[in-house]
Amino acid sequence: MDQQEIIAGFSPDKTNLLAMLHALQDNHPQNYLTEESLRAAASHLRVNLSWVYGVAGYYSMFSLQPRGRFIIRICNSPVCNMMGSSGLIDVLGSILGIGAGETTPDGLFTVEQVECLGICDVAPAMMVNRKVYGNLTRKSLEAIIDELRILQNKPE
Repeated sequence: MDQQEIIAGFSPDKTNLLAMLHALQDNHPQNYLTEESLRAAASHLRVNLSWVYGVAGYYSMFSLQPRGRFIIRICNSPVCNMMGSSGLIDVLGSILGIGAGETTPDGLFTVEQVECLGICDVAPAMMVNRKVYGNLTRKSLEAIIDELRILQNKPE
């Protein structure tokens, strides 16, 4: 589906902005919002471009920079941190060769730290795209990354 088809699926009411931005970002192969898509959303909703940029910049689920196919969000809440989430960034660094805020050279993985995923009962936790993983260990992280690499090689 192209950008115009996505935007046309929303009535021109500014309350649709968040859903529209999610749809636009999810549709982009590099999981981010381009300047062109932000301009198109502002035009469709008849609002200032600066307002759309402000909304996109405020929410951590949106990105204005290209990212990998798999967005790995490590929870950094106090509970997850006490349960070892800070060490997960180091583990991912050794597995993927990147740190928080970086994307692998092949464009497959991006690692991000987020403040809270709201799943403290399975701390430490992470989210990969929209799937949640909890009770993470080095071994489970390695298995998840291996699974995602296999998934990448399967036709969609």
